[in-house]
Amino acid sequence: MSNLFLYFFTFIFAFGVSYFTISPFKKIAQKYLLDKPTKLKNHTGNIPLCGGAIIISGFLGSLIILRLLTNFPSGTLHNLRGLFLGALIVFTLGLIDDFKKPKGLPPYIKLLFQTLAAAFLIHYDIKVNFLNTPWDYILTIAWVVGLTNAFNLLDIMDGLAISQGVIASLAFLLINLPFESVYVNFAAVSLLGASFAFWPQNHANKKIFLGDSGSMLLGFLLSALALGTRFSALNPAGVLAPLLILALPIFDTIFVSIIRITKGINPLKGTPDHYPLRLKKLGLKNKTILLLSILISLVLNLLAYFITKISDPSTAFIIYLITFVSFVIFGIYLKIRVKMP
Repeated sequence: MSNLFLYFFTFIFAFGVSYFTISPFKKIAQKYLLDKPTKLKNHTGNIPLCGGAIIISGFLGSLIILRLLTNFPSGTLHNLRGLFLGALIVFTLGLIDDFKKPKGLPPYIKLLFQTLAAAFLIHYDIKVNFLNTPWDYILTIAWVVGLTNAFNLLDIMDGLAISQGVIASLAFLLINLPFESVYVNFAAVSLLGASFAFWPQNHANKKIFLGDSGSMLLGFLLSALALGTRFSALNPAGVLAPLLILALPIFDTIFVSIIRITKGINPLKGTPDHYPLRLKKLGLKNKTILLLSILISLVLNLLAYFITKISDPSTAFIIYLITFVSFVIFGIYLKIRVKMP
């Protein structure tokens, strides 16, 4: 069977598994795992927290079935083992955290196990490779832990985190597709299918939340996909393309952390300082903020794709500079224009 057919099969199977697990997981969560409104969470009623279970079922299920039906190229299973083990660690960590809401697990416990998940990726050769020094390991851990938490922080509005996950998965697939790095391509397709199946449930009248198990899982898997995607095959400046693909979660994390530190608040403590909440304070509706975020992400992902397909580093650095300056101006505007408690 050709890889293109297998990609299609993987997407459909991941979508199908996740779709058909929605109902049973939702029924279980309605009994044992509900997110209740708090000062920081102003949703109405108790919402099931089973998005992570739905996504990981489709993601792992499709890849396991694919393994039974075909033979991967040499080395692919080695990479996938690291991805599987790390994903299970992060999902379990998030699930425990969801069960312990509203207090949750201590931050140091989460950071410890997120680091362990990153270490599994390194052990199975999914890591930063462009420095060829011990700094590669440090950067890998910082990247994985940072993005895992970035998606957790971003999950504050219906459809926001999952939409960014879908767009990023598609970008990693399209950029890497010509190179046939199988673990990235199949993992990206699988995550794309599972995420697509869940996304409508994050908007439904009787909605489902990702929960920490889902948002952290998304961030972890996307960080791992970024580490395996070939961004600089044609352009050495393409190595920074993941910063464009995942720019919104990264921006929100940095923005919120800076605001909290300037207020003398622990950056790990929850506050309503996220960019979507500030835009809402300006009068924008949730749907408008979501569509604006999707549009910005699509533009940035197209720019990332463009950078990886050209051979001119100077053009890439101009794009990076304009993007960086734009986010700085956006952050300063939100800080000055919107006063938060």
